[in-house]
Amino acid sequence: MATAELKARLREDTGKGFARRIRRAGNVPGILYGEGNDPVVLEVDLKELHRVTHTGAGSNVILDLKIDGAQRGGCKAIIREIQYHPVRRDVLHVDFQEVSMTKQVHVNIPVKVVGEPVGVKTKGGVLELLHREVEVRCLPADIPESLVVDVTELDVGDSMQVRDLVFEGGEIIDEPETTVVTIVAPTVVEEKPKAEEEVLAEGEEAGEEAGEEEKKEGDKKEPDAASSSE
Repeated sequence: MATAELKARLREDTGKGFARRIRRAGNVPGILYGEGNDPVVLEVDLKELHRVTHTGAGSNVILDLKIDGAQRGGCKAIIREIQYHPVRRDVLHVDFQEVSMTKQVHVNIPVKVVGEPVGVKTKGGVLELLHREVEVRCLPADIPESLVVDVTELDVGDSMQVRDLVFEGGEIIDEPETTVVTIVAPTVVEEKPKAEEEVLAEGEEAGEEAGEEEKKEGDKKEPDAASSSE
């Protein structure tokens, strides 16, 4: 499991106005939750937060959280949740969870698909990833970066469930029958047969157009006929 050091500071105040000032300064407001301890309000540098979350483990990295101004100095923690702006996707807030390296934790692990399914390669099927994360219970040191799903042998109509995932470092909490990935048949767009009324209408339109063309041709010939009679 990847680990990283992250420095934080105790927040002097709370509230929306103070949080906005923190963000304008390039920091992110946050809270540290700990078993048996009151929540601690923090602020962290946004660039440093990006650095630790863009490791191979993503947001499941084990943090050596150093808290400036706290009596105990710091602790081991994981990121419980990162809140984003719904439009701009700016980081608005981050929640940390203090962990003990000897106690199991519950975390969500991303599913990583590898291989090209035979149903996609030979029959034009479409791979659908229906369950992008699974919840696991394990020691912090055993948190995986992802759970790998090899879909090479899947044909059209085949699927893999949670029970097919392999995780030796702990226990998968999600329901075993939950479908993780499936291969569906390609969508075939069939031309809808025309109704009898549409066919008759098109025939009438074609007849009207033909009549108009004949009338135009006739109008062009009338002056020639008049001049020849004179």
